[in-house]
Amino acid sequence: MKPAVLLIALSCLSFFTMAQTAPKRKLVFDDEFNYNGLPDPAKWGYEKGFVRDAEPQYYTEKRLKNCRVENGMLVIEGIKEQYPNPKYKAGSNDREEKQEFAPYTSASINTDGKYSWQYGRIEVRAKVPGGNGSWPAIWMLGDDHHTNGWPRCGEIDIMEYLGRDSARVHATVHYADSLGKHRQQGNAPVVGKPADDFHVYAVEWNDQSMTFYYEDLKYYTFEYKNMKGADQNVFRKKFYLLLNLALGSKEDWGGLQDDAALPAKYYIDYVRVYQ
Repeated sequence: MKPAVLLIALSCLSFFTMAQTAPKRKLVFDDEFNYNGLPDPAKWGYEKGFVRDAEPQYYTEKRLKNCRVENGMLVIEGIKEQYPNPKYKAGSNDREEKQEFAPYTSASINTDGKYSWQYGRIEVRAKVPGGNGSWPAIWMLGDDHHTNGWPRCGEIDIMEYLGRDSARVHATVHYADSLGKHRQQGNAPVVGKPADDFHVYAVEWNDQSMTFYYEDLKYYTFEYKNMKGADQNVFRKKFYLLLNLALGSKEDWGGLQDDAALPAKYYIDYVRVYQ
């Protein structure tokens, strides 16, 4: 056999051998949103109320106006409206009770208690809403969130987008150090104009690291060995998935909400988990 022919044959054999031995991923969870109405209750539950930080929105439950499936995709909609707070108590200083009306509504859905995963590729194709105050996210919390608390449970932010910083996307991991103090690491590259179209956001997660993607751009790798003074095992257990649209205020990371940008619609084409 001539040397050139032999080289081609060996190259083909090498490629075939690699293809045969390369691990194949299996789709273990998906929602293609090819139905109409509320999100599939077998897969999705809801956060409800004034849930986090100084965010001004009230997360509603099973309310089509804020969260629905239509035209082959999930729509999470942030709205400016006076929404009665069912937990309101006159004179209370508690965050969940002191406001008689919420100035905004939105939705946050999750797989808590239904589906969770340890490792794999979590992939979401979505179109984020623009405008100051818009704060959509794709993220995960440890299954022990309700018993171990945050940040000890760990948090994986696959994508956060801030309308006030419209050319970037954020990938961040949160955890606690040995004293229980919050620690975080991440990256926020300039990627263009995420709000202009649908894009694929993903994390590839294993027992040593996580790698985050915007389309095919691999823009951040987090290695557990760099968690100084913290338990690396926080990311070696099951996590569940959340999809939400928060709105901004001058007291939180989202920044002051621009009411002219509302209603804000966050479109999710599909959610897929491979292992």
